[in-house]
Amino acid sequence: MSVARVLGRLASFAPALQALDGGLTISGGEPMVQLAFTGRILAGAKELGLHTAIETSGYLGSRLDNKYLSNLDLVLLDIKSSDPQIYRKTTGRDLAPTPRFAERLAAIDKPVWVRFTLVPGLTDDPGNVAGIARFVAPMKNVEWVEVQAFHQHGAFKWKAMKLDYRHASTPPPNPDVIARVIEQFRSAGCRVR
Repeated sequence: MSVARVLGRLASFAPALQALDGGLTISGGEPMVQLAFTGRILAGAKELGLHTAIETSGYLGSRLDNKYLSNLDLVLLDIKSSDPQIYRKTTGRDLAPTPRFAERLAAIDKPVWVRFTLVPGLTDDPGNVAGIARFVAPMKNVEWVEVQAFHQHGAFKWKAMKLDYRHASTPPPNPDVIARVIEQFRSAGCRVR
């Protein structure tokens, strides 16, 4: 789909989105993989007077220039772990680019919602949670930490793509673990939900 077609469709919805205090969030995959495309869409959305956001791991954050960032009102930043080994096990990538991007966003006071996925047996370790909480709590630009409980709703996608789904037997976290994680973030000084 072309940028012009996306923006044309977006323009037809813009009045309704504005009336509902809505906007445009680009997620993925990873929006920064198609940097020129998403950058033009975000700029067009801003011209339409819409609130703009991206959902990202921050792994490719070093690719964003100031112009791209100026067209963003909010970054939904997924931080899966504070431990490099757990992060690599979870994502297959190095941890370092994500906190570097978070620090860059803090330095320019770009609003951020940190999203933490709570996966039993993988990211639920109290030390892992404490590490993330210590990292984000001093960042004044972090408006919320959202604790997202792992679920199996997307398992069908792995099956449809004939890919091995290593979390097929992973249960959702129990309410006590969710409450403990929320309290860890709250106790560190984070606004959490």
